[in-house]
Amino acid sequence: METSLTSITCGISIVRHRIGEVAMRTVYVDGQFVPETEAKISIFDRSFLFADGVYEVTSVLDGKLIDFKGHMTRLQRSLSELKFEFKPDMDQLLEAHRELVKLNNITEGLIYLQVSRGSAGDRDFAIDPKTPATIVMFTQSKSLIKSALAERGQKIVTFPDIRWRRSDIKTTQLLYASLLKTEAASKGADDAWMLLDGFITEGSSNNAYIVTQDNTIVTRELSTDILHGITRASVLKCAEELQLKVEERHFTLEEAQNAKEAFSTSASAFVCPVAEIDGKKIGDGVPGPIAKRLREIYIDANRATAI
Repeated sequence: METSLTSITCGISIVRHRIGEVAMRTVYVDGQFVPETEAKISIFDRSFLFADGVYEVTSVLDGKLIDFKGHMTRLQRSLSELKFEFKPDMDQLLEAHRELVKLNNITEGLIYLQVSRGSAGDRDFAIDPKTPATIVMFTQSKSLIKSALAERGQKIVTFPDIRWRRSDIKTTQLLYASLLKTEAASKGADDAWMLLDGFITEGSSNNAYIVTQDNTIVTRELSTDILHGITRASVLKCAEELQLKVEERHFTLEEAQNAKEAFSTSASAFVCPVAEIDGKKIGDGVPGPIAKRLREIYIDANRATAI
């Protein structure tokens, strides 16, 4: 990683500042650990002007990182697909992640890492390959294991999938997903699943699954139409260990609504059951046993391998 991390030593002395009773986070900007109120990037940064950036979200349990290697491998793929010349140093990124966990006293939560193509000093559609990348990271304390949503099951509404056709790249172009989540909330739902040519692709920020009447787990196959979820890969491995049958294929809205169970997976929600899709109850309208068991197995397995 070109950005120096020598400031880690001085960063250790930074504690969570307080304005009244509100604790301020220490964040990371281009090799520096600074209070969040002092973090700055250029207004000409391409992530601000063109959403020309990629990101990753790593979960933290018991103060340790979940699936860190998988997230960093996907980060490298996203950078490569967008032809970034920046090559991250994985050891230094691991050190920085751990330092943020320590500085912010994160026991359970998330770390967001964003890499922008940076700023060449002025606005220009054309990409200057010599532009130095901008790297930012910040933490979010969040209860991941205890989840009221996972306990009751999500209400899902569907929308057309009109995103650009490279949904496999984890870019910062998240406006459509934001609009869908907002629209879903206005309809009294928890999230949105998207439809392309009559088939479910994925959720607004998660991968989508159903469980058929014969207990087969079905999820869309990997392609440029969906994000190659790191949690998805881990959960499918858990399903194999439980000797559950898995099919990676297209499935329709009708098939989803008539499924025995449904659920989604993501780094921030793990395995989260679905109770209703477009007003129709899935199964008994409560989280099913397969989704609940997969959630338990996923948490236990990743706690054991966290770093």
